[in-house]
Amino acid sequence: MGCGTWAWGNRLLWGYSPEMDEQLQAVFNHCVSAGVTLFDTGDSYGTGRLNGRSEALLGQFASAYEGANRDRLCLATKLAAYPWRLTRGAMHQACAASAQRLGRPVDLAQLHWSTANYAPWQEGALLDGLADLVEQGQVKGIGLSNFGPQRLQKIYPRFRDRGIPVTTLQVQYSLLSTYPVTELGIRDVCDELGIRLIAYSPLALGILTGKYEIGGKLPSGLRGFVFRQLLPGVQPILDTLNAIAIFREKTMAQIALNWCLCKGFIPIPGAKTLVQAQQNTGALGWRLDAGEVLELDNAVRRSDKQMVQNIFQTR
Repeated sequence: MGCGTWAWGNRLLWGYSPEMDEQLQAVFNHCVSAGVTLFDTGDSYGTGRLNGRSEALLGQFASAYEGANRDRLCLATKLAAYPWRLTRGAMHQACAASAQRLGRPVDLAQLHWSTANYAPWQEGALLDGLADLVEQGQVKGIGLSNFGPQRLQKIYPRFRDRGIPVTTLQVQYSLLSTYPVTELGIRDVCDELGIRLIAYSPLALGILTGKYEIGGKLPSGLRGFVFRQLLPGVQPILDTLNAIAIFREKTMAQIALNWCLCKGFIPIPGAKTLVQAQQNTGALGWRLDAGEVLELDNAVRRSDKQMVQNIFQTR
C-alpha cells in the first residue's frame, strides 16, 4: 500500500488549510512507521497559490521523520503534461523543480496523463524526457498514469529500446471503478510487461468508507454532487461491504482496500487525519478469502453506477 497526497494543499475539493499540517505530519509518521513507505504526489497538486504545496509538505515531513523505515521511503511524483511542456527538456526542468520542492531527489517520476486523447503529437517528447531522467540519474525509476493497454503497448517500445523499464502504471481503480480491468483489460498487459499497477482513488472519493448515505449529510461542492448521483445505484456494493466488515470486525474502508490488494493492485488511499491513516493501514496484514472477493465482484455487477472515469484515461 501507498499513501496518496492529492488532498494536501487542495482547498477546492478537500478543504485544505495550513492548520492541517501538524495532523498531516502525524499521517506521514504513522504510515512510514507502519511500513507504508510509498507516497504519491504531483506537481499539479495544490489549488491556486498553493500549487506545489503537496510536494513541499511531503519533503518537509520526510526530512523531519527519524523513525523506522526511513531508509525505505519512496517519494513518487507525477509530472503534468501541461500544454506548454513540449520538449524533453521541459520534463527535465519539471523534475528538477519537483526535487527542489521535495528537498531531495525524486525517487519515482511519472507522466501524470497521456495526451493521446487530444494532442498525441505532444507525447513523444514527454516520454523521451521521462526516460532521460533515469539515464541522467535524476530519478530511480519511472512510471505512467491514465494509460490504457492499447496506448501502453504503442509507447512501451520507446522505453524498451533504451533499456529503461516502466516500473508502475496508475489507474483509477476501486469497487466503483473497475473499468480499467473489466473493460480495458489493463492487468493482463501490465503483467506481460512487468509493470506494477497502482490504484488511485481506491475509496472512490470516500463513498466506500460507508460514512455517507442517501438522505444524510454529504460533502459540499463537487464531491457532494458526485455522491448524490452515485449513492442510489451503488447500494449493493455498500451493503456487501458492510456485511463483510461486520463479519471480519473491520471497517468498510479496510474491506474496500483489501479487495484492491487481492486484485493485485497497490492502492494509494489518501488521509487527512491520523484516524484515517490508521484505518487505511488496518487493511494490511490479512486477506479476504476467495468467497468474499467473489461476493464483492457480484455486488459490482448488480450495481447500476460506476465512478466517472478520468477524462485523460486512454484505451
